[in-house]
Formats: sequence, C-alpha cells, structure tokens
Amino acid sequence: MPDALLPGITATRVSTARLTQNVVHPEGTEPAGPGEAVLFVHGNVSSSLFWQPTLLAVHGTGRRRVLAVDLRGYGDTDPLPVDARRGVRDWSDDLGALLDALGLDRVHLVGWSMGAGVVLQRLLDDPARVASVTLVAPVSPYGFGGTAGTEGRRLAEDGAGSGGGAANPEFVAALAAGDTSDAAPTSPRSILRAFYVAPGSLPLDPALEDVFVAAMLSTRTGEDHYPGDSAPSATWPGTAPGSRGVLNTMAPTVFDVSGVVDLPAKPPVLWIRGDADAVVSDTSAFDLAFLGQLGAVPGWPGEETCPPQPMVTQTRAVLDRYAATGGAYREVALPGVGHSPHVERPQEFVDALLDHLDAPAVQPANLA
Repeated sequence: MPDALLPGITATRVSTARLTQNVVHPEGTEPAGPGEAVLFVHGNVSSSLFWQPTLLAVHGTGRRRVLAVDLRGYGDTDPLPVDARRGVRDWSDDLGALLDALGLDRVHLVGWSMGAGVVLQRLLDDPARVASVTLVAPVSPYGFGGTAGTEGRRLAEDGAGSGGGAANPEFVAALAAGDTSDAAPTSPRSILRAFYVAPGSLPLDPALEDVFVAAMLSTRTGEDHYPGDSAPSATWPGTAPGSRGVLNTMAPTVFDVSGVVDLPAKPPVLWIRGDADAVVSDTSAFDLAFLGQLGAVPGWPGEETCPPQPMVTQTRAVLDRYAATGGAYREVALPGVGHSPHVERPQEFVDALLDHLDAPAVQPANLA
C-alpha cells in the first residue's frame, strides 16, 4: 500500500465499531474531528487509490477536508465477508461506523460506480448527516443487470442475469493471481485501458497507471468477496444471484435505492458521467442482456423478454423524480469520457465538484 501512495498522500487505519477501515488523505489533514468533510467512496474492483489525484487537487484549493475510504474487501480495510442479502448495507453501515469513529458531524459523499450505490444507501440510512451527494458514473438505482424500463422492472423473480454468475471467470482468475501484465484482454491492466476509461484517455504517466492496477489488484476474490456466489436459474441466461459477495449486492432482488425520491428533505445531487462509458450505459458491455442481443451470450430470448438494462435512463428517471419532489440535481456529461471522469478529465471533474460543494446545502433542521 505505501508504494502506491502518491507524494503528499498518506493513509490512516481507523478502528470502528464494525471493522478497521483504511482512510487515505492528504498529508497534514487530520481525518478525525468535528465539522464537515468530503468522503470519497470507490467503485468495484478498485480502491481509494483511484481518488488520490482528486484528493490532492481539492486539498490544494484549501477549501475542503477530503478523505477517501477503502470498502471492506478492498485496499487495506479489513476483508470481512460481504452479506449480499442486505444489498450494499454492509458497506453503508461501515461508512456510518467510520463517521462515528471520526466524530464527523456531516459529510459530502462522492461515490463512483458501485460506490455511488453505497452513497445513496447511506443517504437513505442517515439523511441528516449528508450535506450533498455526488454520483460519478453511478450504478443504476435498480442495480446491475436483470431489470428493464425506467421503473426498474425485474425481468425474472429470481433476478436472473445479475449477480456473481455474471462475472468473467478469466478476469476473476487474473485478479486472484495478481496479474499486472497486459498480455491478455482479461487482465486487470487491459480491462483498465479498455473499460475503466475510454480507449486512449488514461493519463500519460505510466506510474499512475501502475497505481490504478495496484488498486484493482487489492480486490479480494471468492464467494465472500468478488464476484460472490451464484445460483442456477430456469430463466435465461441460466444464472441468478447468490447470497454472498460483491456482485450479488447489486442484484435487483436486494438493491433498490430509488426511495431517495421520498426523503422529506433532499441534499443537492451532482451526477457526472462520460458519454462513452461502456460499463454503466444503456448498452453496457457488462450487461448479459445486451451481450445476448449482440450474440455474445447464446440463447438470448429476444428484446421483448429480456431487453438490455437502460442504466443511464433509469438513473435520469429517478433523479427527475427527485427534482420533482423538492430536490435538485445537475447532470454533467463529459464528451469522449468513459467510466472514470475523475481520472480522464481531472480538472473538469474537480471544477464541477467544487461548484457543487459550494452550493447551498440542506440543513439538518429541515429533516425534522
């Protein structure tokens, strides 16, 4: 872990009531203490290391206290098992315990991909403590795989097409083996270049790419972690979510954070994404229904029965309802950017984030 920290960044392991969590932050910043902070939450197959350039840039303005946390099973946080029967609540509860341990009164939450789902769950669990929300290339409010329509209608009662069985076993094996090469298209480095960012948009510094690969390789693998277990299904594509591990937390059988539209008071939301995102998309390269439509997964039963999940459209529909019921959100779509706006367009990302953080926030009293 120390070798992957950029100059000016350090890490502190924080003991909480649930587990010991690793917090990455600028040198000279004290993670604990009252007041507000900006807490960055990473996505799947990554860690807090992806946030380092953002932490340095925001810290350099002198305007905010910034922290990034490793979720359980990633980075240097304790690798406790993930109970997918609770959706992403293991991680949400971990964040709550971290805020308690640090003595933070309120936080601005920034979540990337799966981490955005964790952030929205935390908002549902403890809205009075959330000053604002930033969703970076977020997972759909209805999870990943197995739903259709703007309302997130489940395609099969058992969630077929989502969960641990949807992972590429060669990629899982490469993670477990600690593969740092680009020899295979399923190596972490190759996946980083092809899908985490739009092709050709990685920073030119090869050392930074090595940091990102190290972050990916910090992912624990197996049934309790990534990708999790699975169950057979009589519905195409023959796999349904299990009860353990990462991918099952985002199955539509257990994950639905669209209830944020019903909160009595709603913090402002920034939604920032790339228009070339191949991971979270209405035509996602990781959605088995879309792959079936392309012929890459045999036996696809057709669009009427199993359409691709409209992930971006689902997010927009929920945020439109959020705005219609008293909230506010701003969508920033960056052209030519893939799944990692903070990596691909760091200055534009930081500028949008700071504008958002400086906007008036909902006060806790409004939640009474």
